[in-house]
Parts: sequence; C-alpha cells; structure tokens
Amino acid sequence: MEARQETGPNSVRRQEYLSRINRVVDHIEAHLDKRLSLQSLASVANFSVFHFHRIFRAIVGETLNQFVQRVRVEKAASRLIHNPRISITQIALGCGFSGSAAFARAFREAFGMSPSQWRNKGRAEQSKIRETKSNGDQTNRKDWKDAARLAFYIDGVTNAPIWRIEMKGPNQVQADVAVKDVPEMHVAYVRHIGPYKGNAALFEGLFQELMKWAGPRGLLRFPQTQLLSVYHDDPTVTEEDKLRVSVCITIPKETPAEGEVGRMTIPGGRYAMARFEIGADEYQQAWDAVFGGWLPESGYQPDDRPCYELYHNDPKTHPQGKHIVDICVPVRPL
Repeated sequence: MEARQETGPNSVRRQEYLSRINRVVDHIEAHLDKRLSLQSLASVANFSVFHFHRIFRAIVGETLNQFVQRVRVEKAASRLIHNPRISITQIALGCGFSGSAAFARAFREAFGMSPSQWRNKGRAEQSKIRETKSNGDQTNRKDWKDAARLAFYIDGVTNAPIWRIEMKGPNQVQADVAVKDVPEMHVAYVRHIGPYKGNAALFEGLFQELMKWAGPRGLLRFPQTQLLSVYHDDPTVTEEDKLRVSVCITIPKETPAEGEVGRMTIPGGRYAMARFEIGADEYQQAWDAVFGGWLPESGYQPDDRPCYELYHNDPKTHPQGKHIVDICVPVRPL
C-alpha cells in the first residue's frame, strides 16, 4: 500500500493495520495454488475472522474473495500467453482453481472470452508482431515497436551466452542480457497500489520513506545493500488502479519489519538480467525490448516468480542523469 505522511497515534495504528494486510497479500501471492480460507488468512493477519474481512475490504478496496479471485485469474491470463506449452488445465490448477470448468467460468466473467480464445488471441498478436517486423513496417505496431534483438555471443571470461538487444528509439540504447542463477533475497519494502508508469516522483518518494526507516536501524550498508522494485502484476492484464509495486532494499534475513514497511523473500533461481543505461522516461521501452525483442527468440519462457528492477547508481550523480538498471525476468526453458 502507498506510504503516507500522517503522524500521531492514528498514523501508528494505520501503519500497523497496513503491515498486517500486506502480510496477507504476500501470503496469498505465494500460495495461489493452495486453499486460502478466511480463517487461515485472518490468522496470518492476527485479526479475528469477524473483523479481518471488514478491515481487508476497507484497506484493499475489494473483498477478500474478490481479491483472491482477481489475482488468480489475472495470473492465469498472463501465463496463458507467456507459457504456451503448459496446458490450460495445468495453469488453472497452478493458479488455485478446482478444475477447468470453474476456471473457464471465472475467466469468461473477467475477460469476456474463454481461456483458449485468450491464448489464441495472444498467439495471433505475436504472429502479427513477427509479420510486421519481417515486412519492415512497424508504424502500426505500438506494443513492441521499440524492441529488437541484435546479436548473440559467448562471454570470453565466463563462457556464458550473452544476447545484445537494442531499444529502437531516438537514443538507440543497447543492453546485454545474461541468464543467471541468483540467490533468494530478503527485502524490506514499501508498497504502492495504483498507476506508476512514468511517475519518477512516486518512486523517489517511496524510496525516501523506506530510507527514513532503514537509516536509523543501520540497514543501509552500501554497496552490500541493494535497491530494487518488485512488480507483482502484469500491466497488460491488470487494471492500472490495481497494479502493485514494492520498492525494496535488501536486509539481513531476521530483520523485523514494522508499520508500513513490510518484509518478504524474493525467490532465487534462474533470471534473465538485462543491463540498461537509460533516462527516467525510457523504462517502458527497456521492458519492451526484453519481452518483445529478447524473450520470443531466446528459447526461454517467463517463470511464475516476480519480475523486478535492480538499481546500480544514483542518477543524480550520473553525468547525463542516466539510470543504470538491471531488468530481471524469471525464466525457464520453453
């Protein structure tokens, strides 16, 4: 949830409530394929069942059932497009639906079409993209027009494969993509729900709030401490006002969190990591270059873990104000 600047006893109480609800949201996302009962989630929040449901709706803006159902069907919608070799039934069960029939009803209610129609629509869009590129005409393609894969080579030091991609635009920014096995990370976070695209001031404010908490606790130990933003939803599926992003710093495993600052573990595993040096207004083009230029030709598909941005500099100290960032996408072989 978005950080606020309130002070006093009411603020402390609100922060405690937000902290407990954030724990529930994190638990739901980590256990989508499991049965999520009202009683078990109330226990995660340490609220009574009677009060928990009312508090959840007041803070999140949806009932518990509405939120769980929406997240499940939106995760499934994204997986249908990005994981074409996984059956619809497997995706339904992996997102917590009891079977294909229940999934089909929920999906049609959310998107106005069947899961197979949605998947075929996604395939058709991918075909249009490839056809447009092969014809050399990208004027009517908006989604991936800023993405192109350039080259593939082997790193002379590590012998690891490296892909080079380019953001097509006025600056012709290039990036190297490497697939790496990364360890899990323990992070403290401040969360925002709602639109965030292109809002640099929003991210700066969220990080300032997090730093004000971390600094007095001795948790800012650069360069060991890493800064990142975790994206919990697919922006091509989830409505803008429900998008969730968590700005984070890495912390020791047993660090307690409090108030609006939550704590979570980002799973380790295999990630595609694309290093960019970009302006504040070029993040969307960078993501498009990874998902539209690199991913379809890489031999990989997205995994179910969260995507994130890993930051490597303070843009205010860069001679051209550039952001040096890794865009990190969890992957597995096709």
